[in-house]
Amino acid sequence: MTFLQLQPLTAEQLLAVVELDQLCFGQLWTLDGYKRELESPNSDLLVIEEVNGKEQKVIGSTQYVGESIPTVLSTEGSTQGDPPLEGALVGIGCLWAILEEAHITILGVHPNYRGQGLGQALLYALLKKAWERRLEWATLEVRASNRPAQSLYEKFGFQEVGRRRRYYKDTGEDALILWRSGLQAPEFPQTLSDWHSSIRDRFRYSHRQFLEADEVQG
Repeated sequence: MTFLQLQPLTAEQLLAVVELDQLCFGQLWTLDGYKRELESPNSDLLVIEEVNGKEQKVIGSTQYVGESIPTVLSTEGSTQGDPPLEGALVGIGCLWAILEEAHITILGVHPNYRGQGLGQALLYALLKKAWERRLEWATLEVRASNRPAQSLYEKFGFQEVGRRRRYYKDTGEDALILWRSGLQAPEFPQTLSDWHSSIRDRFRYSHRQFLEADEVQG
């Protein structure tokens, strides 16, 4: 069995994350840029990696939103996309903690893995990190033409609050500024739990599993 594992970026994955960046964004950040993010106490940089799960066994079930990543997503039985990319990174997400704000700077999924819920898993994990950091709100920019991404963000409570003209240098396209408040509201832990359950259900219905780290043993 193979798994997709969601975890913080490690120094050993720096070259791989630059390759994924090139595929997703056409080289948004350089190797030095990722090194700075990895070393910054104000950044959370998460990746999804395809790993060999032959020795892993499920040992329990998750019930509490406060459990920490990594998360493991099983790909056994999946018929979507191309075969798993053994040992490769297939997803990336990053946020900056700036005062009370979580600025989501990157969220991308390898082209072969899009449309399978990995973007939702990354966004959930980033907002959970923001909540754990006691940040009050989250913000991001998205291309005005990128309706699939906008739809994802809307599902997680983001709303458009402005526009940056000709923000993207490659095309001159505008960026929409999206905003999500209430990360420290009393009901937000339940919101996180609901998102978590929805993501688990999506993988279950496609004959895959969504496992937290302490559900798996080597």
